[in-house]
Amino acid sequence: MASTSRTLETEFPDLADSIRHLIQDSIQYKTYHDNYHKLDKTIRGLEERGVATDDDHFKELKTQRARLKDQLYREAKEHRS
Repeated sequence: MASTSRTLETEFPDLADSIRHLIQDSIQYKTYHDNYHKLDKTIRGLEERGVATDDDHFKELKTQRARLKDQLYREAKEHRS
């Protein structure tokens, strides 16, 4: 099963300019953004390869990704305002 990359810019096209601006201007935002994409890549890789991982571990990875996504979304939305 192939899963799609979840780039923030494609998921939130109305915030794409704010996201790009924050990546350039905020080290903290860039770090969170990079961590989000690393987690997403890890999760997608596990899904695509069918690598055995315990449910708790997989759930924790997805929870971390969701929290980062929420944080990045809030900051981008605030920046746009």
